[in-house]
Amino acid sequence: MADAPSPRWTVRVLTLFPEMFPGPLGQSLAGKALEAGIWDLETVDIRGFARDKHRTVDDAPFGGGPGMVMRPDVLDAAISAALGDGRGPVVYLSPRGRLLTQAVVRELAAQPALALLCGRYEGVDERVLEARGIDEISLGDFVLSGGEPAAMALIDAVVRLLPGVVGAPATLDEESFERGLLEYPHYTRPAEWLGRQVPEVLISGHHERIKAWRLAQAEAATKNRRPDMWARYVAERNREEGRRP
Repeated sequence: MADAPSPRWTVRVLTLFPEMFPGPLGQSLAGKALEAGIWDLETVDIRGFARDKHRTVDDAPFGGGPGMVMRPDVLDAAISAALGDGRGPVVYLSPRGRLLTQAVVRELAAQPALALLCGRYEGVDERVLEARGIDEISLGDFVLSGGEPAAMALIDAVVRLLPGVVGAPATLDEESFERGLLEYPHYTRPAEWLGRQVPEVLISGHHERIKAWRLAQAEAATKNRRPDMWARYVAERNREEGRRP
């Protein structure tokens, strides 16, 4: 009997602006994979779960202060609808969340499905995050006007790791962050441009020398540009050397 087909990776985006999707995700690699059925995108309009005729989704914060806060009852109803089949975790895109790294992207790609909560205004009521055990993820130390652009970035990062999306899967192994390093520099034709030559080693045909050069370049770039990553890389390398007989 033939094996049952693997379920598509499914992402459900809870948002006040469903018309923003798929947006850029409908183009290039992600768009082709979406059309091919490698992954599914669903949007949940949070405003559709408001309980009054004005479709109110926010209210003034207790304790005073500027801005508005998204209501927990409305959000909880939207989340319940998004998790109808019970598959996958819920992630809230938030500046105070854990940093989105390539390791986290791989973690999310391994899930069968994912629900992304896009906040607006001053954010969401803390109680819905606590009640649902929602994971908070941040793109970095900056603030956006809403979670939708962050959701798009996260989805794009995950989709390109799904089987069948990238034409040559081996290229993923050489990218920034996969080995704890930034990526080495790339060159293509012409071999000379504005008086600048391609490094001779890259046209030598000597694969071991090229591999060593690329590693050295990746290490130098990481050391100079991301000392935090370099420190982790060196520590891990020292641990591995210490485990060798």
